[in-house]
Amino acid sequence: MHSESSTFRTHRAVTTLTALLAGALVLSACSGGDDDKKKDDGGASGGATASTVTLPKLDGARLEVAAVWTGAEQANFKKVLAEFERRTGAKVTFVPAQDPIINFLGSKIAGGQPPDVALLPQPGAIKQAVDKGWAKPLGPEAGKELAENYAQGWQDIGKVGGKQYGVYYKAANKSLIWYNAKVFEDAGAQEPKTWKDLLTASRAVYDSGVTPFSVAGADGWPLTDWFENVYLSQAGPEKYDQLAQHKIKWTDPSVKQALTTLAQLWGKKDYLAGGQTGALQTEFPQSVTQTFSGGDQPKSAMVYEGDFVQVNIGETKAKVGTDAKVFPFPAVGSAAPVVSGGDAAVILKDSKAAQALATFLASPDAATIQAKLGGYLSPNKNVPVSAYPNPVQQKIAKALIASGDDFRFDMSDQAPQAFGGTPGKGEWKDLQDFLKNPQDVAGAQAKLEKDAAAAYGNGS
Repeated sequence: MHSESSTFRTHRAVTTLTALLAGALVLSACSGGDDDKKKDDGGASGGATASTVTLPKLDGARLEVAAVWTGAEQANFKKVLAEFERRTGAKVTFVPAQDPIINFLGSKIAGGQPPDVALLPQPGAIKQAVDKGWAKPLGPEAGKELAENYAQGWQDIGKVGGKQYGVYYKAANKSLIWYNAKVFEDAGAQEPKTWKDLLTASRAVYDSGVTPFSVAGADGWPLTDWFENVYLSQAGPEKYDQLAQHKIKWTDPSVKQALTTLAQLWGKKDYLAGGQTGALQTEFPQSVTQTFSGGDQPKSAMVYEGDFVQVNIGETKAKVGTDAKVFPFPAVGSAAPVVSGGDAAVILKDSKAAQALATFLASPDAATIQAKLGGYLSPNKNVPVSAYPNPVQQKIAKALIASGDDFRFDMSDQAPQAFGGTPGKGEWKDLQDFLKNPQDVAGAQAKLEKDAAAAYGNGS
């Protein structure tokens, strides 16, 4: 869910997708052209999908697939695995993993029981799995599917040392703010285009008697995503790439500026559901559900996170597109940010069956099944837009595909796991401490730099 390796350096990265999204998230029904229809015939509406990929017969083969997904996300992925079983005769077991998944896999491998395939939520984790000798390269069948269905950028971030190890099965657009439409309407608040507009909308919501934001502070990863959006928009893509690689320090003035900006929201106790203390006790699913339940008095009006928020909205009575609406993360600097994430399937036990599953996950067939179920976004460009269940999701999907190679990957997921991907440690913990005390910008910078230097193994 929180999800990355090479970064893409064109400034267009930030502008093209933003422009698309700004227009894209206007709630108008998707006008799928002939192109969409062509890709969509033969079973894209309900039931098993049309077969675009040849899979071997695997009767008697058994596979284990590990991922950190829970709840609806896990249930929906199991339907994809069931289709693979139906087509091949293999038996697939889903193994629930814990974060950080690299540690979970390490203990499985030490015990001589690695899963056949694992879904890794960071490019840093793919590199670690390769460095440790766990990951096996993808075969020609999976490579062919990737070449046909994915932009070069999505292929490249699944490579280590020029070899393809990962199939990016799931993507995330992590530059979205979801809002309770009724609260906005009652407050007379407008969808903001800039950070200043966001503060204005927050004020209008607050004055109407509703707390502006739910912040999922109990989980460290949403806090890193908040920071990355502000930083990318304000400092720009080149600085973003430098900080992602620790080529500049976290004590850099650009980091001070981003944290100071964040504190304009995080520092206002009355703007956060439960104040800073309450935010630090709010887990991600609750941050969403409490924004879209409670009738006229929800706990908050807005919640920041990626397109996958829809899965959690689905646990409330709110309908995406009417009760629950969305706008792109506002521009803090000259352009609005576009931060992406993703989960890649990696083979740990090489076999005909494991290679066939990776091939299936790289095909439009697998992604189309999960796309129809909602709360999911695929970087596969041959998934028909019409497979997504609502206009909001169709627009987000179109924008992601239209961005081609021009996207920035989540910074914390490019970092070594000890810094960017471990609960209670590194960046996750440092930003939780900053949320607790948003006045101490210099203290937060010093802690972030100390932890980054230790994890990257450099003091640069």
